Amino acid sequence: MFTHVERLRPAALPATSPALTGFGAALPRELRASADIDDRLGKPNGWLEAACGVASRHVAAPHETQEGLAAEASRAALRDAGLTLSDIGLLLFGASVGRQPIPATAALVKRELGGSHLAFPAYDVNATCLSTLVALDLAALQIGAGRAKHVLVVTSEIASRALPWTDAPETAGLFGDGAAAFVVSASGDGRTSSARLGGFHMETYAEGYEACTLASGGTAIDFHRDPDAFARNAYFRMNGKALYRVISAALPGFLDRLLERSRLHRGDIDLVVPHQASPHALTHIIRRGGFAPDLVFDRVRTIGNQVAASIPVALCMARSEGLVRPGMRILLIGTSAGVSLAGTILET
Repeated sequence: MFTHVERLRPAALPATSPALTGFGAALPRELRASADIDDRLGKPNGWLEAACGVASRHVAAPHETQEGLAAEASRAALRDAGLTLSDIGLLLFGASVGRQPIPATAALVKRELGGSHLAFPAYDVNATCLSTLVALDLAALQIGAGRAKHVLVVTSEIASRALPWTDAPETAGLFGDGAAAFVVSASGDGRTSSARLGGFHMETYAEGYEACTLASGGTAIDFHRDPDAFARNAYFRMNGKALYRVISAALPGFLDRLLERSRLHRGDIDLVVPHQASPHALTHIIRRGGFAPDLVFDRVRTIGNQVAASIPVALCMARSEGLVRPGMRILLIGTSAGVSLAGTILET
């Protein structure tokens, strides 16, 4: 654990830093309780919540689409920024699983928003659960290169359609569905910045590649040669113990390097918004990361793990609950399949 030492507040991020100027989130209408799932699984009341720690999660209905949720979140972010789609110079869609392997889901989201007639580019970013953080970094780089003035970063996940309820219900119970979007804007455009983007850092530990998988849908399994294997591997699989070993060993040093690159200390962070992976994972971040429990935003028990939408939905929730205030330094941090760790600093 860290020992807080009184020190001068570090200098603010440069006024030229790109900023999040619009926030939006969209959740499926149904909030499904673990107690209701217990009945379907033939388990005693309270079994699933005890097994995974999640009491409820949003679940998309058959008529609720990934692109529909993405568009709803995007419209909210554009309204929040006081912009229209014609102001956008780039759309980045960050998710672990898109609508289909080809074409990119970003193009479908652009069409859902009514932007087919607009020429700006739209493409996907896939870093599994860290997709939004990577997309934010790419947005900042594109703005810095002068290629766009406003970038729409959007994520939407419907994890509920590939969960192993039969073989691993304690894993399946962790996940929920959701979407979120941000408008990232260049400095000096005359609008009030909600949160400037600071340092970004990412590390990958590929020895954990097999710990989280959804094997079907790519080149690994040929449906035409082995449809049974394709069907068996069309569900998410997770080896929680193997994943924990990799992340537990890497997290403290990763945090040190992230903060060092940002010229900050743990005591300079006012709020931590982590990937809402699981109740156990958040406890681990508090213990191994060296942050006070009251600084870590934790809503996983009520919304579950929304994969790439997890961090942005959590940030939007923290903002709507009044926990994001001017003058704060916020750490967004998470892990992903692969295994990778990434984090970025926001300054409000």
